[in-house]
Amino acid sequence: MSRLKITLRVDFDSDHAIGPGKVALLEKMRDSGSLSQAARDLDMSYRRAWQLLASLNQTFREPLVLTSTGGSGGGGTTLTEFGEAIVAAYRQFEKETNTRAEKYFGSMLKTVSTQREGTRRSITRTQRSPATAAAKRASSR
Repeated sequence: MSRLKITLRVDFDSDHAIGPGKVALLEKMRDSGSLSQAARDLDMSYRRAWQLLASLNQTFREPLVLTSTGGSGGGGTTLTEFGEAIVAAYRQFEKETNTRAEKYFGSMLKTVSTQREGTRRSITRTQRSPATAAAKRASSR
């Protein structure tokens, strides 16, 4: 049986948001200490990872990540205390939202179709219930 999963994006305004991709990038950067390694781990280009990081830096007045440039010792990234707080808040909100989704939609999981995507499902005239067919005949008179 499937499990419910809510995918969240928090819009602070029309130009600033944080969602699963940016949070995953922050977590991978925290774990690896590297933007380029985080990008590889997430199977995204370095350019895209850099764009997401730049977007995060423009969203908040405080930095979420401290970066150091490469060289003989190599560069690196470290999440700031504020960056850690953002990740923790997002993951807690996600957990609470998924718990609520289970409360409201969990009983409906058993009604989710097991039919594969791309397969057309429709009700034909012969599949209608007798009550539906009778109502259709009555409305056409």
